[in-house]
Amino acid sequence: MANQNEKELAGRAAAELVVSGNVVGLGTGSTAYFALVALGERVKSGLKIVGIPTSDATAELARAVGIPLSTLDEHPEIDIAIDGADEIDPHLRLIKGGGGALLREKIIAAASKKMVVVADSSKVVSVLGRFPLPVEIIPFASAVLEKKITALGATCKLRTRSDGSAFVTDEGHHILDCSFGKIADPPALARALNDMPGVVEHGLFIGIAKVAIVGKGAVVIETRPKDARPKAIRTKRPQPKRVQKKQHTRKRR
Repeated sequence: MANQNEKELAGRAAAELVVSGNVVGLGTGSTAYFALVALGERVKSGLKIVGIPTSDATAELARAVGIPLSTLDEHPEIDIAIDGADEIDPHLRLIKGGGGALLREKIIAAASKKMVVVADSSKVVSVLGRFPLPVEIIPFASAVLEKKITALGATCKLRTRSDGSAFVTDEGHHILDCSFGKIADPPALARALNDMPGVVEHGLFIGIAKVAIVGKGAVVIETRPKDARPKAIRTKRPQPKRVQKKQHTRKRR
């Protein structure tokens, strides 16, 4: 229940960053859900936006709450994307893909002027890797890729549905959930995975998120990458008791 409250605080705070006229990337997952609900409420109150969903499930939810939708063909440049994460490190490097939408999520995040990641406090880690890294693959290459990724030090498991059948993404691919333990060098691992034929995308989001909005207890914490200047945010519905910001100072050389 505490995590749900934190997720709602974060989702609603992020939704307040959207202004009329924005093209908004709409994320997938349990925290992004609250941002969509809040945006739907604001649309009913007069906010004029267009949403680009990261998954079929998100598109269905957006329609249900009244958010007008479009496509990347119509809007190839997105003003702001709001999405969740499975892990967030101090550099705002992320692991995403627990919901199975990592390919569209990364495309939309990369097309956005500003990607805002929303999460509850349990998603904040000092080092990425506690959560298995999702790797989206072409089914034809499954056995080969499992062997190659295992050679990098991971334990791989094909993601399945409750009936035991392979999970299939919205783009028709499979997902290997790869447990590396602590990932000492996320950029190097990202490059290694990118170089493997048959890997469509992976859940390491590096240098993409501009700000993290994290619910922690009854407050909202805004975090930016190291050496970035913090910016105050406003929260509505519900109002937290206070807003805290993490300050990062430059080291003198």
